[in-house]
Order: sequence, then C-alpha cells, then structure tokens
Amino acid sequence: MSNHIAFIGVGNMGNPMANQLVKAGKNVKVFDVSPDVIEIAKQSGLNVIGSMEELLQGATTVISMLPEGKHVRSLYLGDNGILKKIPKDCLIIDCSTIDIETSLALGNEAKKIGIKMIDAPVTGGVMGARIGKLNFLVGGTDEAVALAKPLFDIMGQKILHAGAQGSGVGVKICNNMSLGISMIASAEALMLAQRLKMDVKKVHSIIKEASGNNWAMTNYTPLPNLTEGVPSNNKYRPGFTAAMMKKDLNLARDAAKSVDASTPLGKAALDIFSKFCEDGDSETDYSGISKMIGGDAWDYPFDPKGKD
Repeated sequence: MSNHIAFIGVGNMGNPMANQLVKAGKNVKVFDVSPDVIEIAKQSGLNVIGSMEELLQGATTVISMLPEGKHVRSLYLGDNGILKKIPKDCLIIDCSTIDIETSLALGNEAKKIGIKMIDAPVTGGVMGARIGKLNFLVGGTDEAVALAKPLFDIMGQKILHAGAQGSGVGVKICNNMSLGISMIASAEALMLAQRLKMDVKKVHSIIKEASGNNWAMTNYTPLPNLTEGVPSNNKYRPGFTAAMMKKDLNLARDAAKSVDASTPLGKAALDIFSKFCEDGDSETDYSGISKMIGGDAWDYPFDPKGKD
C-alpha cells in the first residue's frame, strides 16, 4: 500500500493546493471527472489516477474540493459513493464550500462507520492557493483537526477552528455573505468618487485609514491600479468568479431561511450578483461587479476571458 493523499477535484483551487503538497514531498494522487481539468493537472505535474478504486487503495487522507453540495453528496453518499470504500483509518477533509446540511450528513455517515471527517472550506482564493497562504475554516473534533494540521500548514497560513463538524462551512457562508456585501460597498464608494471626478487613488488611500475600510477595499480592490496583484489589474480575470459568489450568497440565503434569520443586505447582494451573472459576467472575477455599478462612468479595461 502506498500511504498517499487522495485529492479529488483539482480545478482552479484544487490544483494549486495539491501542488503545494507535492512540493512539500507528499505522495499525492489526484482524480477529477473533467477532461480539461485532468489535462491541466497532468501538465502541472500532478499524478492523475484514472479510477476511484486505485485512487483510494492505500490512501491515508482524502481531500475533496468540489463546486457544490450536490457534487459532495454524489461523491461520498450517492449510489456509487466512496464513503464505504475509504480505508477505515483514513481522514476525510472536505474543503468544498457547500450547504451545512450536506456537510453534516457526510460527517454523520462517516462517524457511523468510524471514519474521521472535518469540513475545511478556505479563504484566500486562487492567489492564496498558489502561494500556500490559504486560511482554513475548520469544523470537527480536536483530534481530527490535529491530524489534518500538518497538511493545512503546507497549503495555508491559518487554521481557524470554528467548532464541531459543520461549523467550518457555516462560518464560510457567513464570511462570504459579508464579503459579497463589502465588495459591492467598496465598488459603490470608489465609483462614486470616480463620478465626482475626485482622485480615486487618494480616496482609496484615505478610506483605508478611515471607518469605511474593509477587507475588499484594502486587499482586493474592485478598481484597478490601487492594490498590487488583484484581478482588477488583470482585466478582471478570476480569481473568484461572480458565479461562485452568487452560489455562496444563495447558500447564505438558504441558511438564513432555515433559521428564520433576517439578512436584507445579503439578499440585496444576491440580487445584484445574480443580475451581473445574467448579463453574461458569471466567469468574471467578482470584483468586476464595479462594472455594473459604474454604468456609464466605467472606463477601465475589462477582458475576463482573455489569455495572458
């Protein structure tokens, strides 16, 4: 047996995460259902395995990074689900941003058969994944989190343990609702400065030192030439797509409904990002929402489908 890490889902986020593990000397085998993703994985030097049976044989850890809850359910709990095929002493780390119900269902089924599982969605985006600077928002037992820590330390910079299994995806949903709202707020403020014919660079630098500051304003500015290394400087090529933000805001809406919570700004943000996606910008970085907000004041480069 090879005692390897089985990494399932090596798209925009999974690929660089898996590569960080490989660079650290870990034995990593990967699997994906997309031919395009598989080809990119091979080109990046990852060891792509053609069958799930071979992937799981001898695995000590299974890491999954999938788009939605339905994919996680299908992978682990479906008619051909892998949960009962995973070695009993294996640790499951699901890094997908999904609904809380699916995460809890997987965790409960894993517990029934004696397999440790944690939910560990990430923040930091593709840029963070490429340089090993992700933050892991973790739900699970202290024992399971301790087992995963050496891998988190390779792929990321912070392990933020939110509580019991399911808490990781819960805090990620809350975080991304706040992020979507604050990105829109940042875009509105900066585009207002643009319309007022103010020096946007000066406005940005002042807001960063004032009470209107937020993470998007400081680290992921929606207008170009204000912060280094952000998608707005690269014609809004993602990054984190508007479609993914819309998905996470939908998760927040559903979570709020399930506990009768009032999230009017979350709803407004979902409506705005939904319109942005409907207008053909679903694969644009979510900071490109400033294009829609700017309207006829928009005068910035915008080519999210371009090639470097």
